[in-house]
Amino acid sequence: MDSPQPENLSDTDDKSLLIVDDDKPFLTRLTRAMEARGFIVATAESVAEGIAAIGRTAPAFAIIDLRLNDGSGLDVISLLKEKRPDARGIILTGYGNIATAVTAVKLGAFDYLAKPADADEIYNALMAIAHDKAELPENPMSADRVRWEHIQRIYELCGRNVSETARRLSMHRRTLQRILAKRAPR
Repeated sequence: MDSPQPENLSDTDDKSLLIVDDDKPFLTRLTRAMEARGFIVATAESVAEGIAAIGRTAPAFAIIDLRLNDGSGLDVISLLKEKRPDARGIILTGYGNIATAVTAVKLGAFDYLAKPADADEIYNALMAIAHDKAELPENPMSADRVRWEHIQRIYELCGRNVSETARRLSMHRRTLQRILAKRAPR
């Protein structure tokens, strides 16, 4: 299913796109979806591969996962903007928070999307005009989900140490253990 091409994509002949994500099935699906929309796609599964790809040729567009097995996607977006200031890059993450979004934008990301994001959302973010107003998401994260994501982020930053995470979140250790044992809320 091809989406209509917006005016700003036709303004440029360069439809090169780099997708950097360590989730192989997601990377494959997104690559196919973006190729169907007219992009010439290169892929990378790590920060190192992403940096190498930009070193060979900096693409006009990029979709970069924030957390990769070998580091942060922010390093990739930073290099992309250094090599090609007019490039449009967006950051994808399953660990969304305001501080990281601000950092991503300061480093040159055009937008920041929380996973799971579908190909249409990603495409629309890539092609948006800077002054476009963000649309209200159809199914925004619930308050419980936002809380769960925050707890998971702090837990990861504490090296998956329950006691340290509980201390930093000012919560009882057993309460935190119960939260961590449950599935993510919708």
